[in-house]
Amino acid sequence: MANSLRIALAQFDFPVGDVAGNARRIQAFIESARTQFEADVVVFPELALSGYPPEDLLYRPGFLRDCEHAIADIASSVHGIVAVVGWPQAAGSVVYNAVSVLRDGVIAQTYRKRELPNYAVFDERRYFEVDPDREDCVFEVNGTRVGLIICEDLWFAEPIASTVAAGAQCVLVPNASPFERDKHAQRDALLAQRARETGAGIAYLNLVGGQDALVFDGASVVVDADGTASPAAAAFTDQWLVVDYNLTTKRFQPVLWQDDGDESRDALAWRAIVRGIRDYCGKNGFKNVWLGLSGGIDSSMVLSLAVDALGAENVTAVRMPSRYTADLSNDLAQAQCDALGVRLMALPIEKPFQAYLDTLAETFADKPVDVTEENLQSRIRGAMLMALSNKFGGLLLTTGNKSEYAVGYATIYGDMCGGYAPLKDLYKTEVFALSRWRNTVGTGEVIPSAVIDRPPSAELRDNQKDQDSLPPYDVLDGVLMRYVDQEQSRDEIVAAGYAAEIVDRVVKLVRIAEWKRHQAAPGPKVSRRAFGRERRYPITNGYRG
Repeated sequence: MANSLRIALAQFDFPVGDVAGNARRIQAFIESARTQFEADVVVFPELALSGYPPEDLLYRPGFLRDCEHAIADIASSVHGIVAVVGWPQAAGSVVYNAVSVLRDGVIAQTYRKRELPNYAVFDERRYFEVDPDREDCVFEVNGTRVGLIICEDLWFAEPIASTVAAGAQCVLVPNASPFERDKHAQRDALLAQRARETGAGIAYLNLVGGQDALVFDGASVVVDADGTASPAAAAFTDQWLVVDYNLTTKRFQPVLWQDDGDESRDALAWRAIVRGIRDYCGKNGFKNVWLGLSGGIDSSMVLSLAVDALGAENVTAVRMPSRYTADLSNDLAQAQCDALGVRLMALPIEKPFQAYLDTLAETFADKPVDVTEENLQSRIRGAMLMALSNKFGGLLLTTGNKSEYAVGYATIYGDMCGGYAPLKDLYKTEVFALSRWRNTVGTGEVIPSAVIDRPPSAELRDNQKDQDSLPPYDVLDGVLMRYVDQEQSRDEIVAAGYAAEIVDRVVKLVRIAEWKRHQAAPGPKVSRRAFGRERRYPITNGYRG
């Protein structure tokens, strides 16, 4: 009987829907784990074959048949190693979130997920069933009894407890757990608790990569039987992780393990957004991107993120000055593009703006100038940017942040135009903080300090400042964090010390802007309560709590 078990963890991206491509990569990875690393067992993330989350693809019988044929084909090629592969298993009229143990050319065992998450971004009960038999999965590899559970199962005591009671000495946990700020500490504490409860080592493998509004961070971890956790694997990084599990000491010894150089809150958020941009573009066939660059903080940060994600040669910025644009805005936009090596186009909007005003003059003759004329400028810019995207190809990035989306301080069909919204889940105060952080790392200042320091303005009328229309951002974001992210009531927020008139105003703005958010581009989730699939409120809504 061997004293140790070598485990290879495939922390890689497996694109949703690419069953054939994922199957080929899984087969190649299995062979690499066997020949290159001499692993006894190789583990793949949750639903690696289909990608996660496959959503309504699971309603297509042909898709499920393709998955079934692919897993059988993969199994037939597995020899000299044990492979653990996640896939959606159809059984009659039901579908299970399953992981199969492949060895000696066959599917030896299949485990079906017991706990189906149905909160936040997860809709697993819409698609999957729980097997009423709830059988444990324990199999022997090189003299070691190995157990298997899936993702959400870990957050409940019973699945891993019964698996260890069935004889498991080490437990493998494949996951598809999307990134959100501050989740790592909670996860690692839970892993340590489960290891101490059961006396078994745990190898936790997480998916990596961007999928629409979700970004999976990897950051896989192994935990010894006494609850001691290894440093997490580098987040947002595709890599092999190889460890030896010692049966005597019940500890993991890294063989190949790249951990993170910077796990700070800001570093992880920045890398999450960069990975989100890169994968959204790559998986949807976009090699380059466009964005409107105003000389303000939001567009300046999006420019820096896009360059980090795609390279300066694949980013084009467009400056679209109006009669209200300050010279400083033009200068700062030019300075940032020069520093980053990004091409900057200039397309003044004065002529089309005046044409609109002339065309509407008779109709608007008895009406005072108001937000209508302001929005016209934004919509001209949106139309021009979309025209460039249509004519030359490339994805238009929109530059709005979570504060603006929350209260509707954005022009529908104007500055909301675009296919991807990198800042959609960052409040304005977080944008400022993250910009300052980015300037402290790498090769120096990438977001001009003058951009960060100047008062925010939409520059749609003379001497306009955001704070003319909104509370100060530290106050606004404090209310929004409580109302949106923490779902506190109006009275709870007032009791926390915020002025009632400000709270009432902000809550009303959030409510009436729902229709805009329903039409907004997707953007990477970094918080615990992102707009989109995680926060789904009705547009027509009579509740005022």
